[in-house]
Amino acid sequence: MSRSVFIALFFMAFVQSAYAKSSDLKNHRGDPEEFSFATVIAKARELGTRPYEAQKVRSEDLLEEIDYDAHWKISFRKSATLELVPGVPIQFFHLGRFFKQPVKLNEVADGVSREILYSPDYFDMPHDSPARKLPENLGFAGFRVMREDLKTDWVSFLGASYFRTDGQSRQYGQSARGLALNTGLSMPEEFPRFTEFWFEPSASTDDGLVVYALLDSPSVAGAYRMHMKNEEGSGQVMDVTSHLFFRKSVERLGIAPLTSMYWYSESNRLKGRDWRPEVHDTDGLAMISQSGEMIWRPLNNPSEVRTSTFRADNVRGFGLAQRDREFENFQDDGVFYDRRPSVWIEPDEPFGKGVVQLVEIPTDDEIYDNIVAYFLPDELPKAGDERTFSYQMTWRDQHPLPQSGAQVFATRIGQGGIPGQPRPKDQMKVVVEFQGKSLNGMKKKDDVEAVVELSKGEPINLFVQPVVGTDRWRLTFDVKVDGRDPVEARAFLKGGDDVLSETWLGQLIAEHLELE
Repeated sequence: MSRSVFIALFFMAFVQSAYAKSSDLKNHRGDPEEFSFATVIAKARELGTRPYEAQKVRSEDLLEEIDYDAHWKISFRKSATLELVPGVPIQFFHLGRFFKQPVKLNEVADGVSREILYSPDYFDMPHDSPARKLPENLGFAGFRVMREDLKTDWVSFLGASYFRTDGQSRQYGQSARGLALNTGLSMPEEFPRFTEFWFEPSASTDDGLVVYALLDSPSVAGAYRMHMKNEEGSGQVMDVTSHLFFRKSVERLGIAPLTSMYWYSESNRLKGRDWRPEVHDTDGLAMISQSGEMIWRPLNNPSEVRTSTFRADNVRGFGLAQRDREFENFQDDGVFYDRRPSVWIEPDEPFGKGVVQLVEIPTDDEIYDNIVAYFLPDELPKAGDERTFSYQMTWRDQHPLPQSGAQVFATRIGQGGIPGQPRPKDQMKVVVEFQGKSLNGMKKKDDVEAVVELSKGEPINLFVQPVVGTDRWRLTFDVKVDGRDPVEARAFLKGGDDVLSETWLGQLIAEHLELE
């Protein structure tokens, strides 16, 4: 037999083997069961009436052997990709040392669901991989939805109730969670888990995917429905509905929680010991109040955990944003912080009375998520309570906000006082720049006024003026800061009786300038 014939026969055998495995996997399913969102709600309601049972980890010793290097060598077999919706392929994550708790995955068609049973044949792995010793039907770590060419994914669910998309610029950054419990308190935070998922084609004609999820934790069980659509070049939109059933009371209930990283930016550059000018996934929290007031709060990296609370009855929307999109301000051509997505939460039904909370945790590196934002209802749930929330999540470069008023362009912090004169050691200089349609064409002689309010003291040397050579206006003032207690600041621009800008909120701390 010639070498060329042998190679051809070997290749044909390989292709036939791969095709056979792929074909077999499509039939590697559990028994059919009737399914609808009501099915998941009923499961969650029933779970909520029973004491919590932590999921047992099977084959833990083998999973422990699948360390970072071993996990890296396991890849999903492209031929095994699940495609319930044309152009919306789904692939699965393998279990390992860092993701030991399995999730069940199910496909839904015509009102019938069937579990997708684990098999090592879904994955390519070395012959000596410890994963080959795992039992059948063990489960998966999570899943991701790929683009049509199978080269990149645009949304992934992996670990606890975390999920994220890569946004408009195809760069992963901040994450979302199904629920946050007791975040930022002295007690340990509780991390609910999505334990089971169902995939169903959208009933509409938008080529979207509907993902249902069952959530469980010691305090609560929940049913989620998430309609997801990737709009290439524009980002992703997710419509989320959750039904929650509480086993016990919780001290802090975070609805639509977002998690991000903020190390340092132009406003706290002394925190950074890195060569890059700025390092952050997001640089601020945006909100629109019930009255329509637009609010921007730049992020901090404090020396201790700080929780800021903003009154937000029937809030129209909120989210963490990466407003700075200039590469020159980051200089990182590896992880591209300038491309990280902003996420906007907009309630479909009013959230009711409550607050938006921002939890800021100290960090000295970019590898830690240290920012959390969520809606906290005034009325906290008790054992036996049921709650329902419905909202839309938009993952884009910028939040879908009204563009009529000016937005905060940058916040800068420096030593207070006047150049050439002795600098007061207890004063901080605050510089806030605004940019937007309402300021376009306005000159120094125009009636632009800055309104500044402080939680203690008065603004010093306050003035506002256009920035030469730009369409921006700059607000500058000094404020006395001392000790560990922050000064809460609030500012906006107005022209006569007209509000020209969104409201800037600042938490000013002496440690920003190492004044102590």
